[in-house]
Amino acid sequence: MIKLIVSDIDGTLLHNGNQSLDSKTIQTILALQEKGLLFAAASGRQYPNLNRLFGPASKDMIFICENGGLILYKDRILLSSPMDRSLGLALMEDIWNREGCEILLSGQYTSYLKPKSEEYYHRMKNIVKNDVTLIEDFKDVQEDFIKISVFEKAGIAENSGDYFVSKWEPYFKCTISGHGWLDFTAPKVNKGNALSHLIEKLSISTDEVMAFGDNYNDLEMLSLVQYGYVMANAAKDIRERYSLLSHSVADTLCDYFKLNL
Repeated sequence: MIKLIVSDIDGTLLHNGNQSLDSKTIQTILALQEKGLLFAAASGRQYPNLNRLFGPASKDMIFICENGGLILYKDRILLSSPMDRSLGLALMEDIWNREGCEILLSGQYTSYLKPKSEEYYHRMKNIVKNDVTLIEDFKDVQEDFIKISVFEKAGIAENSGDYFVSKWEPYFKCTISGHGWLDFTAPKVNKGNALSHLIEKLSISTDEVMAFGDNYNDLEMLSLVQYGYVMANAAKDIRERYSLLSHSVADTLCDYFKLNL
């Protein structure tokens, strides 16, 4: 029997750059919660962003944030996996010196920015709708570094991705999480390990979990559980790894649990 449903956000629940969930998705989550099921968001996004995104469903949700670097439930931290600070500072200096690349440093509750362009600041604050803190020097950040991301508007895979991965993969978990994004976390941090921690904490098994995802930062999570659904819009090499396919998370859940919404 399914007890926990876990879903990625961008490319899975949200498509084509949308930054708000449709009413059917919210109503589906609320209906599942009424049945006693737990719903978890698993994303590279920060906690305040995710908490706002799910509106009335948020209060009973679990949030696997920052690609698995942070888990929260009812505002309580269940897991925090920071990276080495000195390595993080060296990485951000490298990103800063790379033309066309912007830095996003994730703490537990805010994103730290030293934007090169007003456009990037506008994107993170008003489009992505993160809680952001502007700083002059990343060395001034006192809290743990949970995740560092490089954003390249022209496309990270086509441009600077190979450069950063080849240089920094020995020290970090490096994952492409979208067209413009490459994320760095502590070496053992990923959505799959975070979900494994959560499953153990909840005293459930992997065959009692459904997971949905579409990108490379979802692979460990999808492979961990018995019911790992890959989205139809995912890249071909990701789709071919999994037998379960979903065109819509809400539709798949409504069909599986026989919800009439």
